[in-house]
Amino acid sequence: MEYTIEQISPVERKVQVTVPAAEVDAALIATTALYRQSADIKGFRKGHVPSSVVEAKYRKQIVNEATTDLINYQLNEIMAEMKVVPVSGIDVDSKELEKGVDFAYSITFEMAPEFALPEYKGLAVEMEAAVVSDEEIDRVVDRIRGNMAEVEDVTEDRLPVDGDVVVVDFAALGDDKEFEGLRSQNFQLALGEGQALDDFEALVKTCAKGKEAVGHLTFPEGFINEKLSGKTVEMRVVVKAIKSRKLPAADDALAQRAGGFADFEAFRGAIRGSVASSKAALNKSAAQKKLLDELLAKVDFPLPPSLVERNIDQILADLEQKLDRQGKSFASLGKKPEEIRTEQQPAAEAMAKTQIFLLAVARAEDLTVSEQEIDAEMRQMATKTGQDARELRRYYDQSGMTVLLKDRIMADKAVELMWSEAKVTEVPPAGEARPAADEAAAAE
Repeated sequence: MEYTIEQISPVERKVQVTVPAAEVDAALIATTALYRQSADIKGFRKGHVPSSVVEAKYRKQIVNEATTDLINYQLNEIMAEMKVVPVSGIDVDSKELEKGVDFAYSITFEMAPEFALPEYKGLAVEMEAAVVSDEEIDRVVDRIRGNMAEVEDVTEDRLPVDGDVVVVDFAALGDDKEFEGLRSQNFQLALGEGQALDDFEALVKTCAKGKEAVGHLTFPEGFINEKLSGKTVEMRVVVKAIKSRKLPAADDALAQRAGGFADFEAFRGAIRGSVASSKAALNKSAAQKKLLDELLAKVDFPLPPSLVERNIDQILADLEQKLDRQGKSFASLGKKPEEIRTEQQPAAEAMAKTQIFLLAVARAEDLTVSEQEIDAEMRQMATKTGQDARELRRYYDQSGMTVLLKDRIMADKAVELMWSEAKVTEVPPAGEARPAADEAAAAE
């Protein structure tokens, strides 16, 4: 095999490959031999079918597999010799192998640009201390009390209010025809928690138990159900039950029920530790980003277009999920898809620059990612999404996403390495006064 490299741009390469006929024949013979071992052809013992018979019967499959296997093998060899890691899919332009004939093909791919790394070890960075106030603990306790609240029927004659749980029947009508799917019986709704449209909750709050309320409800533009987006319907609601929540007392009994704590103070102490741990993680992440931003400001290099486009796709996928959770669609943004992509270009470019920089640090430090680490990450992802870990790994392998996951783990390792070498100073949270000594040191 011989090849030549053409630089199309600072981040794009084209490789022209020539394979002599002898290597072509060897690849075809090797694939034919594999087919001979498993070929089941009437009149011949398995494993003893003549090569000519196997070639005649499976010619198309043999040529396809031999071509693919040869190119894949040579791709790994070429990439190792070039010492590059493609950041895009590799486009292959080739025909099929032909016995006794030289074989030529080309590959095109984008790669990370070359640039000089600034000094990234021993840098000074400030991190806010994880301070937890009593008010924050109180809010967590109140949320837990709300989750553990018991509901009881309201016997007095009154309208529903925020904090109540109501059981309702409802149906929507528009143009004198009932909207399919917009009706329900014994629907349970916690008022004041954003579980339904504000106008729907407002209508419910005008209706006493056993009564019916009728009002007009306009669905917002970009509503997840496009048939209802921007439409106004007549909504009829019957309140069948009103239930109030009875919060448990903030005492030792609550601590015991919530997690088997000895007393209420131990319960609050556990909450303080949990909140402090979460804050510490967030503060560390913020400090790491500040450190990384300072380093990124010192370098400049061209970005592979495919990496930027892939990042835009990811940003839009995340945005779609966020809108979906809010019961909205892209239409609710009032912009064309092309406009949204253009708006996200700067964020995608920033992501690409960060990825390239961190992978360069990882290469400089000879960082690696083991199969065990990839499997562990897959298991965590599967647990969060409720998927089977093996099926998720198979999907990632087949779609080429395992390489992207490996790069992400590698980038995380690079961040942790720089953090471990940094000179970290803990400072009071924003808004809190620093001690005089700290102020003097900061001034210096």
